[in-house]
Amino acid sequence: MNHPILKEGRIPIATSSGIHGPPIAEWTIMNWILAARKHFQVYEAQKAHRWDDKTQYMQGNHDQVGKKVGILGYGSIGRQIGRVSQAMGMSVYAYTASPRKTPESKRDTGYIVPGTGDADGSIPVSWHHGTDKESVRSFLSLGLDHLVISLPLTPQTTKFLGAEEFALLSDSSTSQFAKPYITNISRGKVLDQDALIDALNAGQLSGAALDVTDPEPLPEDHPLWDTPNVQISPHLSGNGREYLPRSLDILRLNLDRLAKGEPLINVYAGRGY
Repeated sequence: MNHPILKEGRIPIATSSGIHGPPIAEWTIMNWILAARKHFQVYEAQKAHRWDDKTQYMQGNHDQVGKKVGILGYGSIGRQIGRVSQAMGMSVYAYTASPRKTPESKRDTGYIVPGTGDADGSIPVSWHHGTDKESVRSFLSLGLDHLVISLPLTPQTTKFLGAEEFALLSDSSTSQFAKPYITNISRGKVLDQDALIDALNAGQLSGAALDVTDPEPLPEDHPLWDTPNVQISPHLSGNGREYLPRSLDILRLNLDRLAKGEPLINVYAGRGY
């Protein structure tokens, strides 16, 4: 962030923001379904060549229709998660740092992979905002079934969620099937990891899908590995063959805009152009 080219250079710098939504949304939904449909239990039975009695899968096995999804950080990734969630019959609640009270403020003005996202911000049933604990706690009191963390790591968001927030999320749940489920595709330090382990061990949460941890790589002897109902991956949810081609799509689009004298998209906000 302090490199002279970035701070003082005259060459416009554009980010690759907007390309990560499709793979991360699929990773998110995949983990929800694996947990809700007891796939891990089924897979272990398959490996053991065992045809289980299906009645043992009835307890706790559920779908996502009617569930409430709270998305902390409604950027390009959050918007695609919201789009897929809505298609599955879920209600989406958006949380942003600043208020989005007008139609224009709710729009996504960055790069959007065609056919994805929520360009006009019409998917959430309600928008919420704030950078303080009181605001996020109000959001967690909505009776959410899923909490998706898609926030940037800043001094304000470091350990933004801890024991009190997990307890509030749990106590506000109205589901008869399962306690809330947490998905973190942000950074490990956004939440208090020890408090998350305690909440999972206590049954306050039904599970967690973590593509990020604190620290990374996660040490072999870390207790998070053996915490119940946790799915951990090594920061790969945004990976895919499409990553580079989509990055080049942004470059091509900006070269075309540059030639026409039009404003560029995804311009780094640290400098004005």
